[in-house]
Amino acid sequence: QVQFVESGGGLVQAGGSLRLSCVASGITFSMNVMGWFRQAPGKQRELVAVIASSGTTNYASSVKGRFTVTRDNAKKTVYLRMNSLKPEDTAVYYCNADSGTGWTDYWGQGTQVTVSS
Repeated sequence: QVQFVESGGGLVQAGGSLRLSCVASGITFSMNVMGWFRQAPGKQRELVAVIASSGTTNYASSVKGRFTVTRDNAKKTVYLRMNSLKPEDTAVYYCNADSGTGWTDYWGQGTQVTVSS
């Protein structure tokens, strides 16, 4: 069964940093594109960072230059390093995988990131 377990969130002041982790199971991790999403209260879930199996990355314009996505295929883990955090980054963060047929229907519990001003 596909499962994603996110961790690393917390409360941080504006300008601070956090590193999120997501451990995946039930998928062939190394062959999947991995993505980080976030959902703020009252807003739709949005894709913020993507890393391909090749290591190629892509970011939403709102986080480009501040967030860095990496992966460790041996640990089946994807990371999101978040620097220069802003209050508008406050959200629950989730990861997901795409084997080429779209993101899976499975979502973890997410990890809450709260940035105070």
